[in-house]
Amino acid sequence: MEPPQPGRSRRAIWISATLALVVLLAGGGFAAWKLEWFSGNGDSVSFGKNQPPAAKETGGQGAGTPQTPAKPTGDPDVQLPTGPKADFKQFAKLDDGTIIAKTRLAGPKSGFEGDVWVWAPKEYDDPKYAKSGFPVLISLPGGNGYPTNYWADRSLGLQKAISEGVKAGTSLPYIVIMPVLNPDAKYYYDGSDIPGQPKMGTWIAEDIPDFTRANFRTYKSRDGWAFMGSSSGAFVGMKTLLQYPERFKAVIASGGELVPDSPLWKGHQAEMDANNPEKLAKKLIEKNGPEVYINFQVGTKETGKDAMLKFQQQYGKGPVKTTIRDIQNGEHNGWHYVRGMKEGSLEWISKVLKAPKPENG
Repeated sequence: MEPPQPGRSRRAIWISATLALVVLLAGGGFAAWKLEWFSGNGDSVSFGKNQPPAAKETGGQGAGTPQTPAKPTGDPDVQLPTGPKADFKQFAKLDDGTIIAKTRLAGPKSGFEGDVWVWAPKEYDDPKYAKSGFPVLISLPGGNGYPTNYWADRSLGLQKAISEGVKAGTSLPYIVIMPVLNPDAKYYYDGSDIPGQPKMGTWIAEDIPDFTRANFRTYKSRDGWAFMGSSSGAFVGMKTLLQYPERFKAVIASGGELVPDSPLWKGHQAEMDANNPEKLAKKLIEKNGPEVYINFQVGTKETGKDAMLKFQQQYGKGPVKTTIRDIQNGEHNGWHYVRGMKEGSLEWISKVLKAPKPENG
């Protein structure tokens, strides 16, 4: 066996050492980057540092009533936080320094207790917006939506897409509210008050908006309230919009289901019909309003567009305004739905909702 040549050996050692240093530095850089992502997680978070003083509060979230009501100034549609404040903890940090926070909410109207994640854009703490309301985007996940809401995962990029859209002038700066969708992982509950089951319809339609008004500067009118959701979350957002058009104005429904399909509806046909978007749309058309806006998103690599087209043909008339956005090469997942939002759906919904107004704007 030929003995190793000293020159080659030294060169190999030098190359190995160099590679090791590069890997170490790269790994250290990644570790520091990842540490920055999660630094401060679990710490208390406060939103609206520059907002006018809120009402005095008593008790915790869901308890007590405001004393000495706060008085909105300027736009009479602005509603200042009513309190009581929730106990927010940092869940994740975005590259722009904004925070996704998490809290626990005991819904006083539904009786259901679950987790809620929230995010506010940089503009929310900008002093020039201190007296302005902000539009709200209630974001609902697919699947069972329990025990987490995957829109709170920063890797999907929902919040980043909104921030980039604000800079580009194609999106409003939304407050994003991300509640759990179901009470457990056993069944689909269709975001509804199924007899004998947890009142998930009341949780989504009443407790979550009340919670948002308690903690953020919002709008009193429906012009500042919308949903976005994927799959089962798209169904719930669309269904709730059609049930309560006086409270909500629009929805981005991605890869959505269009009819209730929970096995828990068995024996409750009338209640199921009351949560069926097709029947709800028909009633809204017969009443001639108020107008609602439904933007379907569907990937070209997934099924479901035929059902959307059928709904649009039958019910996309009068006060029910519908559009369908194709996501080229899109599949049934959150990353592709966020891409569709960046490609046009955020701009679409931003045109029908109310923008925050700077004090001197």
